[in-house]
Amino acid sequence: MVDMDTLVGLCKRRGFVFQNSEIYGGINGFWDYGPVGTELKRRVKELWWKRMVQNRDDVVGLDSTIIAHPRTWIASGHVAGFNDPMIDCKECKRRFRADDMPAPKKETFKEGSCPECGGEMTSAREFNLMFQTSVGATTDSSSTAYLRPETCQSIFTQFKNVLTVARKKPPFGIAQIGKAFRNEITPRNFTFRTREFEQMEMEFFCHADDSKKWYEYWVQERFDWFKSLGIDEKKLRLRPHHQGELAHYAQGCTDVEYEMPFGWSEMEGIADRSNYDLTQHHNESGKDLTFFDDQRKEKYLPNVIETSVGVDRTMLCVLADAYREEEVKGEKRVVMGFDPSVAPFQVAVFPLSAKLSESAKKVHTELKKSFASDFDYVGSIGKRYRRHDEIGTPFCITYDFESEEDKSVTVRDRDTMAQDRISMDKVAEYLKDKFNN
Repeated sequence: MVDMDTLVGLCKRRGFVFQNSEIYGGINGFWDYGPVGTELKRRVKELWWKRMVQNRDDVVGLDSTIIAHPRTWIASGHVAGFNDPMIDCKECKRRFRADDMPAPKKETFKEGSCPECGGEMTSAREFNLMFQTSVGATTDSSSTAYLRPETCQSIFTQFKNVLTVARKKPPFGIAQIGKAFRNEITPRNFTFRTREFEQMEMEFFCHADDSKKWYEYWVQERFDWFKSLGIDEKKLRLRPHHQGELAHYAQGCTDVEYEMPFGWSEMEGIADRSNYDLTQHHNESGKDLTFFDDQRKEKYLPNVIETSVGVDRTMLCVLADAYREEEVKGEKRVVMGFDPSVAPFQVAVFPLSAKLSESAKKVHTELKKSFASDFDYVGSIGKRYRRHDEIGTPFCITYDFESEEDKSVTVRDRDTMAQDRISMDKVAEYLKDKFNN
């Protein structure tokens, strides 16, 4: 299993992830995605959207704003209860979550002391995780607003509008991909726990009598999605929450977990939230959010099955799972063995010489019509192979001097390193066959 330092180093070296504001020393809990990471992130989101929305008739999409009416967060309980217990070291001034303390650096440190320096800690106090901002020209209590800590609340507040315009009725879902913000006390583990992150959430509305059936359905469906990304099933598991973990309104919750380099960690949560959310907004807003079921002859507030997965966490899972090292002719080869469906580039085209760039570019341009293709002409062929092994490109194509005569190119497989000579007019078909097998 790759260690985090190695993975972080590769992510910077190959343009997956950079520290935000690095030239100024960085800012903790914020990360930027480089050229390759942007492609990987887009691929993950597209695959989620296709499976959750495009390929289904019972789920529709929404794209809501980051800032919502402040009463949204009063109704949801975030203003009053979205807190973590925070403690500080009186000596080194480090800050920690009281319920999630790291292991002490030295065995000699007293129990309850600072894990970093062994100093005395303050008493725990509640810390609200929402970022505050102001809306309007003045700054006072009436202008206070919040950056959303989750994307789902606007799905609940727009439930009735979507119900009407989408011509849907329960059971159906509303899905959304968007940024969320939490002022984490101790962001850590690279992009796993950050202060700005992206969520892919779906709220599935159904009758209370059917909620158990749909809950079980979505638990399995979401587990299967992670497997479809090419992730090693032996490193995936489902962990149902015990009764003491559940929120007071939840009737069930299960996490999809992956064995990260720092241990088993939550990737996605699937929860039966009862009708708590719609009830809260129904009462706080004074607007009727009930649905009248013609068949049941019943008016009710639907129950909700929520699926909530982090884009950044999923990417980190995909990165960690894809990493492998091999020895080839006495040298270490680092390979990111991405499934072709998530690989930032599915194919790369290399001219053997700069003199061949124009002709090779035509091959690349043609392949771009069907595949995510990169054109790479910098460095020796060997260095270009190694670069794209580390980026995770499944196939590399070399256009050489013989290509001018035989109208063929050499296709090299990332995993086996085997090379095939393929006619240029057959390359697209060759790649499609490889990706479909």
